[in-house]
Amino acid sequence: MISKQMQKEVKGSSAIRAMFIEGKEMAKRVGAENVYDFSLGNPMTPVPAEYNRAIIEAVQTESSLELHGYMDNAGFPETRRAVAQDLNQRFGTSFDESHIVMTVGAAGALNVVFKTLLDPGDEVLALAPYFGEYRGYVSNHQGVLKEVRPDLETFQPDLADLEAKLSEKTKAVIINNPVNPTGVIYSEETIRAIAAILEKGQKAYGHEIYMVSDEPYRELAYDGNKVPFLTKYYDNTFVTYSFSKSLSIPGERIGYIAASPTMAGCEEAVGALSVANRMLGFVNAPSLMQKAVAKAIGARTDVAYYDRNRKLIYESLTKFGFSCVKPQGAFYLFIKSPLPEEKEFVEAAKKRHILVVGGTSFACPGYVRLAYCVSHEMIERSLPAFEDLARETLR
Repeated sequence: MISKQMQKEVKGSSAIRAMFIEGKEMAKRVGAENVYDFSLGNPMTPVPAEYNRAIIEAVQTESSLELHGYMDNAGFPETRRAVAQDLNQRFGTSFDESHIVMTVGAAGALNVVFKTLLDPGDEVLALAPYFGEYRGYVSNHQGVLKEVRPDLETFQPDLADLEAKLSEKTKAVIINNPVNPTGVIYSEETIRAIAAILEKGQKAYGHEIYMVSDEPYRELAYDGNKVPFLTKYYDNTFVTYSFSKSLSIPGERIGYIAASPTMAGCEEAVGALSVANRMLGFVNAPSLMQKAVAKAIGARTDVAYYDRNRKLIYESLTKFGFSCVKPQGAFYLFIKSPLPEEKEFVEAAKKRHILVVGGTSFACPGYVRLAYCVSHEMIERSLPAFEDLARETLR
């Protein structure tokens, strides 16, 4: 018999994945071209040519022992150095390779950070709406996740609620920017205000409170919007990153942690991150992917592709009468359910072969998330179904 904890986890398993699987079954019944699956944030754009060339070059030029063998748990020095230099060039920071730990994606990075930081009962504040897997990542390490309300007009965090939720037990605040599921970018003003609240909390409670910045969508920003880089605003910051979205390689599981050089006890913290990487069973990030990242650090996916989709889906759905905040980044639209119960709206959409995910999965009931990292043609085909859905639910 599996553990009681896993019985609970299985029962509450990801609604996103469940919807994705349901879409596959639906496609068998009615034809894939008649299913409009907006459930899963699976990158659609081609992998940049520079990255593919970097993999080929690594395979052709590196020794097998170097390419496929163990290395320091923190990763290859040249990869960590390339990451540090890229961040410094882009954001005016002062990282070197000693501040970088290569990880198995952003999910691995977050688990490594929480393993490093949390004692049993420590609290982590998450700004709702947030990626639902954060709950599992925190509980993996015997932490307690507390939710901070959003301002439902702007989907910036309710700063008064953040300050009220801060306590002696608070060890970290996790910030996802741009935000999955809303596509909102937390502004520089918001980040400065959060930093001020945490500085005040550190003084009041006499211990460090960390910002943990989850940034897999950092490169996906539109209309000239910029994503604030958090180590410039707050010393006790860990930045976790995945190349899954910026390079369209989610299955390769490659990312990193950047520990702020001005963090209290930074050297000890990075040493602990490396040990946690091993203890959690990751051992090290995938070696071939590290080599490719180092050689193609400036490569990017086609953000214009997602922007084209964003404009079409946002303008069409608001024209039909749906209410949603305009995404500034990532590739998600967060729609207010016209029906009192979001599940009813999800089911009404499903009858038209439209698959979306309820906002309850993101700690924000009454909304649904739509992932527009799909083909432009699918969005065009889906619009009559959305218009019909609007006629029924917006009466």
